Amino acid sequence: MTVSDEKIKIPDDLKQCVAFHGHICPGLIYGYRVAREAMRLMHLSRAGDEEVVAVCENDSCAIDALQVLLGTAAGKGNLVVRNYGKNAYTVLSRPMRRAYRFSRRTGYTYGGKERELYDRLEAARIAGKASENEERQLKRMKIADLLSQPFAELFTTAEVPYDEPPYAPLQPSCPCAVCGEMTMAGKMIPLPDGRRVCIPCSQQS
Repeated sequence: MTVSDEKIKIPDDLKQCVAFHGHICPGLIYGYRVAREAMRLMHLSRAGDEEVVAVCENDSCAIDALQVLLGTAAGKGNLVVRNYGKNAYTVLSRPMRRAYRFSRRTGYTYGGKERELYDRLEAARIAGKASENEERQLKRMKIADLLSQPFAELFTTAEVPYDEPPYAPLQPSCPCAVCGEMTMAGKMIPLPDGRRVCIPCSQQS
């Protein structure tokens, strides 16, 4: 499914998330809505360095929207994944020394005939019996719901104590005494004979 074949109005900043992620899906919308709400609450702009930090309690598609809109990335050290399988995210602002945690409130809350349709499509999907058209229809329903609902209907929002996360470590690299490959000094393991080796070589030893 692509953005162009949907009747749903897709905001420009969400299109950027879709381009980065590769497709539009409910998981991406979760991250999009959380990022937008965090930006609103703390007046955030996209981080050039580590001024914004996102702590994600899952490793889902949502993370990509946080990367695009908030400028959080594993390579910069300001994207932390604690994979508890929870649809929950904490966004911190270093300049403001504030942090908010967002947690998905409930499932999809359709009513009437729309609920009947959703339940039928979801049951077919879970059973592995949904056709491609039914899969697309179900995805469209979820995306439309996530984009149209007030944020408070989708997520609980709680300001949490600001706990300053450490900055990404900058350490020299040294050659492993066994394989010779350059390894971050803080990740090396000392052996009883005084040599320092990389983690894979320490496990083989």
